[in-house]
Amino acid sequence: MMFLNIGFGNVVSADHVIAIVEPDSAPIKRLVEKARDDNKLIDATYGRSTRAVIITDSDHVLLSAVQPKTAANRMEKV
Repeated sequence: MMFLNIGFGNVVSADHVIAIVEPDSAPIKRLVEKARDDNKLIDATYGRSTRAVIITDSDHVLLSAVQPKTAANRMEKV
């Protein structure tokens, strides 16, 4: 099993990642709010600003403080 480092020592299974997106658009903001309401939101930012939203195949949404490009580059190495 391969893991993707999403910052601050947090990892997610790379096999379950569907998308890594920026948090700025309205549809992504709605997705994050729905995940929060459904208790499927995982905040891995440690109080920093959210720079990437990671969507998994289990409908969990992860917030990360690393740039989406950085996370995507790390995903390619896995």
